Amino acid sequence: MNFVSFEFLVLLAAVLALHPFLDHRQRNTLLLMASLAFCAFGGWPVLALLLGVAAVNFLLALAIEGAGRRPGAARRRRALVAAAVAANLGALGVVKYAGFFTRSLNEAAAWLGGGPWVPVVEFALPLGISFYTFKTLSYTVDVYRGVLPARRAPSDFLLFVSFFPEVVAGPIDRAPHLLPQVEQARRRARRRLGSGAQLALVGYFKKMVIADNVAPLVTALFALPGWSGPQTLLAGYAFALQIYCDFSGYTDIGRGVGRMLGFELAENFRLPYLASNPSEFWRRWHITLSSWLRDYLYIPLGGNRSGLARTGLNLLVTMLLGGLWHGAAWHFVLWGGYHGALLIGYRLFQARRGADTRDSAGAWHWARVVAFFHLTCLGWLLFRAPTVGSFSLMVQGLLDGPSWACALAASDVLWVAVPGLSLLAFQLYQRRVGMEPWERWRPCPRAVFAGALVLGILALGQTGGQEFIYAQF
Repeated sequence: MNFVSFEFLVLLAAVLALHPFLDHRQRNTLLLMASLAFCAFGGWPVLALLLGVAAVNFLLALAIEGAGRRPGAARRRRALVAAAVAANLGALGVVKYAGFFTRSLNEAAAWLGGGPWVPVVEFALPLGISFYTFKTLSYTVDVYRGVLPARRAPSDFLLFVSFFPEVVAGPIDRAPHLLPQVEQARRRARRRLGSGAQLALVGYFKKMVIADNVAPLVTALFALPGWSGPQTLLAGYAFALQIYCDFSGYTDIGRGVGRMLGFELAENFRLPYLASNPSEFWRRWHITLSSWLRDYLYIPLGGNRSGLARTGLNLLVTMLLGGLWHGAAWHFVLWGGYHGALLIGYRLFQARRGADTRDSAGAWHWARVVAFFHLTCLGWLLFRAPTVGSFSLMVQGLLDGPSWACALAASDVLWVAVPGLSLLAFQLYQRRVGMEPWERWRPCPRAVFAGALVLGILALGQTGGQEFIYAQF
């Protein structure tokens, strides 16, 4: 089940219809049942794995807190948190990466002139595993660090893990932010209901009208047998548009549905294509993953506390693993390494030249925004390319002068330029006014905007419940 499906709309309508007539505990029970039904729609093994991961972390967190801080308890606490890390990453690693690692071993064997070393083991990727394992692991680590107490109510904890507006593709809402909202009585004001519905409409428009309409062009461009410079450039622009509208659209829908139910889920996107450098980009793109990697990987590795060389190594390791988190393939790892190299280069530039304090609205700032957007698009080519070899052919097309004589179909260019430039204009307005500018509008223009979104979705939206890109990760 995904957000762009009839089944989801039926589930949401039922939850919204029953929600006002229940007290707090009954509402949590309703949301838990809806969340488990949402997960079970992907198959009972999917639900069983989520329940298993939740149970292990719930019990280990209680054991960590129960060990106390008496002399001699530190070793037991470390062993328990190590077990939690092993259980979460083990579940994620076996299910998601078994095929990748066994294939890679056999490819290495073939390269060395030998036969296959191990049988290839493949599993179907369970719904949301990349997201809820990080959510549960951060909870247990936070209990170990003393950031929050272990929870005693299994149903509340399970709702935190499985909450259906975010279980498939985030945001990765951590326990200190989401668990109190689960446990405390929530106000369901009419204003929040309308605000959530408006945000969800924006997400549906991004997904169904922009991302899903540009998706066939992206597929065709990346399936070409060879790439000229213009084709490669268009492919980069088209996929940058698709993946942003697809993923931020999911987040907008999830946050909007959550708000309608009384929750305020974490912001995950803040105009990332208006970033002027790699550090700023990762503060704007997939914010909850970036902050998770910073707090549970980069800082424990040493962060920026041990000089430039060690900082660069920590950044590279963090981004390589962040790339691997996105998918079980080498081009994802290389994509993470590419962004790690950009971050290292920017750190070196800062160390040499100092922080840039020039006006963020000046010509130099916007020149850097344009330049970094194209570096981001180059990374998207690597992210989306069928193979690393395909990416190298695309780069060759960009560098091959004669290939730029290849003309593009005007319809293909317009299919990317019209929504892309329209989105850019609206985001420049958001940059000046706020991420949800419609909240400041009077009722009449706000209603007109909502009606335009609905009409656009009905007239131009792709139906059929096309899967979200990050649901595959």
